[in-house]
Amino acid sequence: MNERDKTRLADMLDAARTAVAFTVGRTRESLDSDLMFTFAAVRAIEIVGEAAAQVSQPAREQLNHIPWHNIIGMRNRIVHEYMNVDNDIVWEVLTRNLPFLIRQLEKFNSETDDIEPS
Repeated sequence: MNERDKTRLADMLDAARTAVAFTVGRTRESLDSDLMFTFAAVRAIEIVGEAAAQVSQPAREQLNHIPWHNIIGMRNRIVHEYMNVDNDIVWEVLTRNLPFLIRQLEKFNSETDDIEPS
């Protein structure tokens, strides 16, 4: 795997961990009532998607259990349809999808020691 892919995967892992950390002590309703939390969480999800979009096809194939299309699609939705972002979906991403992604990237890192963020 090339250095650029390793860096993008590290960016994904770092942003995903950050987004999940934002949820500590929060509920789904926090997305409706706390604008700063919502903006921070959505921005972290956007970074995950942007980094994913920059991962090469060979690296994506190596990590074919990661739902690349969905991750990148969520980023595109956030960026281009920002006025229609569904907080129910954001909460699901924060509490289900990103923890899964973190586990997958940490597993890959434990096997290769290639992507741990600094």
